[in-house]
Amino acid sequence: MTETGTTPGSQSALRQANERRVVDVLRRDGTRTQAELARATGLSAASVSNIVRGLRAAGTVSVRNTSSNGRRARAVTLLRPPGTVVAIDFAVDRIRVAIGDSEGNMLAHESIAYEVTADPARAVRRAAWLTETALLGARIDLGTVASAVASVPGPIDPGSGAVGAISCLPRWSGFRPAAALEERLGLPVLAENDANLAVVAERKLGAAQGADHVIQLVLGEGIGAGIVMSGQLFRGAGGTAGEIGHIGLDSRGQVCRCGNRGCLETFVGTGYLLNMLPRNHDLGSGTDRVRLNEVVASALRGDPGSRRIIAEAGTALGQGTAITANLFNPDLVVVGGDLADAGDLLLEPMRRAMELGTLGGALAQLELVPSALGEDASLRGALLTAAHNLS
Repeated sequence: MTETGTTPGSQSALRQANERRVVDVLRRDGTRTQAELARATGLSAASVSNIVRGLRAAGTVSVRNTSSNGRRARAVTLLRPPGTVVAIDFAVDRIRVAIGDSEGNMLAHESIAYEVTADPARAVRRAAWLTETALLGARIDLGTVASAVASVPGPIDPGSGAVGAISCLPRWSGFRPAAALEERLGLPVLAENDANLAVVAERKLGAAQGADHVIQLVLGEGIGAGIVMSGQLFRGAGGTAGEIGHIGLDSRGQVCRCGNRGCLETFVGTGYLLNMLPRNHDLGSGTDRVRLNEVVASALRGDPGSRRIIAEAGTALGQGTAITANLFNPDLVVVGGDLADAGDLLLEPMRRAMELGTLGGALAQLELVPSALGEDASLRGALLTAAHNLS
């Protein structure tokens, strides 16, 4: 794949300049027909038609049939400022891309299964290809994309943009995904922790609307938290705030990938939970590889072994959350990730553990709720963050 930056004199740069001319006329004069836009901008009718088609696909303008001087015409109305944004979500076993408008609304999305953990450079190449595929499907030119945000399941140093040493993507340690994506796509890219993006989305669109003190838990291979205090995202000095998966619960417990024993992650992380299943345990999947969603589905059907695994995970998660609640005193804790689909099978033991470990004053004003956005939380948070970067 070649670089696709908008160098001066390139077709993309010319298209962007012509698009701005069309938008400026609509801003100044209001609704205009395509023929009027051609006269006002000096562009050909074919060029205006192509530009309007792209703006319409991006949700920037609306087009309706009308008449002018007794002839059929197409009236164009500016709906919102122009600017397409892209969200790229790196999960452990897949890559997802979403295309959004200048307000962060999702217009299109694509997803592929991919072993992201194996090689960060290859994962970035695959993500760039998927981005271009999604844009092509939405009939949006890459040159019109103004901003992109990448969601990564690990801490990101806010100064260097490098992935931290301890994450569920060990081969990504020190890798700078934003810089690598910028080189491939030729546009500004920001990399952010997936839990931080999830809490942004839940506050704007989901379960945490109106809350200014929020902890968003994202349960997966690792256990992360997005923390908002007084309405502001809290990343910490080096971007590791919210790594609650490494709260120590048992000094004689299993060795965690961080090197310590008995971390919360060793009680709740996907890999650890699946290892608790007996080898001959039948979840009805018909495959050798068991996934966490199958364990959750089995628990919801009443399987006692699966229910026990989820209940114990809920208790441990409640203990870790209680420590976090005592430190940050949130008014809302949102629980997301595959394990959260277990609903009250997970949340009830969480609540009981929190009642034992949380200060009374902190617990009295704390509400525990499931995510409203589910697996899309980080992706939607990335779109909202990219759109915010336009302003």
